[in-house]
Amino acid sequence: MKFLDQAKVYLKAGNGGAGCVSFRREKFVEFGGPDGGDGGRGGHVYAECVQGLNTLIDFRYRQHFKAGTGIHGMGRNRTGASGADVTLQVPVGTQIRDAETDRLIADMTEVGERVLLARGGNGGFGNTYFKSATNQAPRHANPGQDGEERVVWLRLKLIADVGLLGLPNAGKSTFLAAVSRARPKVADYPFTTLHPQLGVVGIDEREFVMADIPGLIEGAHTGAGLGHRFLGHVERCRINLHLVDGTGDDVAQAYRTIRAELAAYSPDLADKPELVALNKADALSPELLAEAKAALEAACGKPVMVVSGATGQGVKDVLRKLLQVIDAVAQQATSLPDEKERWQP
Repeated sequence: MKFLDQAKVYLKAGNGGAGCVSFRREKFVEFGGPDGGDGGRGGHVYAECVQGLNTLIDFRYRQHFKAGTGIHGMGRNRTGASGADVTLQVPVGTQIRDAETDRLIADMTEVGERVLLARGGNGGFGNTYFKSATNQAPRHANPGQDGEERVVWLRLKLIADVGLLGLPNAGKSTFLAAVSRARPKVADYPFTTLHPQLGVVGIDEREFVMADIPGLIEGAHTGAGLGHRFLGHVERCRINLHLVDGTGDDVAQAYRTIRAELAAYSPDLADKPELVALNKADALSPELLAEAKAALEAACGKPVMVVSGATGQGVKDVLRKLLQVIDAVAQQATSLPDEKERWQP
């Protein structure tokens, strides 16, 4: 299935049905009076977060969604039926923004979450509604109101526990294929991965989700390379695993490049927990490996782990360390008091 992480769709809620002008005419009923019913409500447009979807590919082939129109009112005080609602099924992690103002309408992060995007128009009143002691035979009714219409952007930001970061050809796809059943494309040229890949990693009878973010380059936050759209997927990750190619000319500069892009895109990304690993250790001699590790530790100011996605060297140690950080982040999130509980008058 092709990965699609953003789509532009047009939404039109249903118009309300018109009210009816009718009078009761029956044998032996001398003064029947008005009996026109109200029109039905127009259909609403909803978005619902469902399980089993990980892409917005369905919205590539259908961009217009229109709810049903309310049925007009009828005689004998019959109210028209409401128009059929329309529901857009979106994957977990979808953000919905107004196309004109870029205002965030909804952030769908839980399965079953449902939000109203366009409200259907109310049905018009029939002439029965207008009868009174001074107006016993009203001959007018209201038309139905128009439903809301708008254009929205759907933007998917993958929800994963670990995000794989690094320059192109840093070995991210090889690492993901080694630790999960995901089968991303692996080749010896940059920008092999064009779309984010998800994989479920198992270690010590535990599981977590890892996302392979396509290679970032200098200027990615301004749209260079694969653009800044993939940086948005990093926002959902609890921890970042920063892979640095040990066979590169300058491992320290490679690390600083990615860190600068994260900080330029969003300060929150730069503050996320990070684990740094020197990849492709199997291609380096012990002397070069020690030199590259020392240079990388000096650049990042923290211990650096040594791994090789091709041979499996150090992979389990990295996964166990990631699991520890994930548990620590989750425990810290649950220990923070709720915003309402922290507020005091």
